[in-house]
Amino acid sequence: MRPCTLRIASAEGTIKATSLDAALVEHAPWCGTAPGRTSNPHQASNDVIDDLGRLLVEHALLEGDFLLRSGKRSSWYLDKYRFETRPDLLRALGERLAGVAREVEPDTVRFAGPALGAVALAASASMASGLPFIIVRGETKEYGTANRIEGPFDGGDLVCLLEDVVTSGGALAESVSALRDAGLVVRNAVCVVDREEGGADALARLGVRLRSLYRASDLLAGRSPDG
Repeated sequence: MRPCTLRIASAEGTIKATSLDAALVEHAPWCGTAPGRTSNPHQASNDVIDDLGRLLVEHALLEGDFLLRSGKRSSWYLDKYRFETRPDLLRALGERLAGVAREVEPDTVRFAGPALGAVALAASASMASGLPFIIVRGETKEYGTANRIEGPFDGGDLVCLLEDVVTSGGALAESVSALRDAGLVVRNAVCVVDREEGGADALARLGVRLRSLYRASDLLAGRSPDG
């Protein structure tokens, strides 16, 4: 990883840092839209990618021929496991997701993360915010407690759904249905990246508003010319 040098304004003055952990997380939690930046209905953070976005591109954006869950093929793929398994990126993403969730759904009492990809993100956001989280299994397990939703909750709880990458929105729509079947209230979802391939519209038809930290078009535009 190349050192990431940042200058961050804080109460103590301007800080120069090369540690993403120390500078980005402690002094810039990225809660919502930064001053001077704009947002749109499907994007809750910066229109122009920031240092965190550039690190996602550097460490997780792959180019080639990929088959997506939706059945479509793509010339690029954002490998969530390449950023969710890095503690510096995971912590920063958890801070950002918690901040946006607090902005769009201030009365939420817990997060919900679909297995497997969003579990680490939900855990990180939970630790950043102090809110508990639940896990949405892909299907009801046939052993033990036979739960589809893992973790304690009460009927009528308002939850904010967290996700890594949204394409067509099919997987997230299934999670919305599972949560509602369990008696939970879901009105908003926040993802790291929206691939802008119909996911926001699919969720809107279910009465769920999708917000993203980044749009795929912005990340792709932010790639360096030499790859």
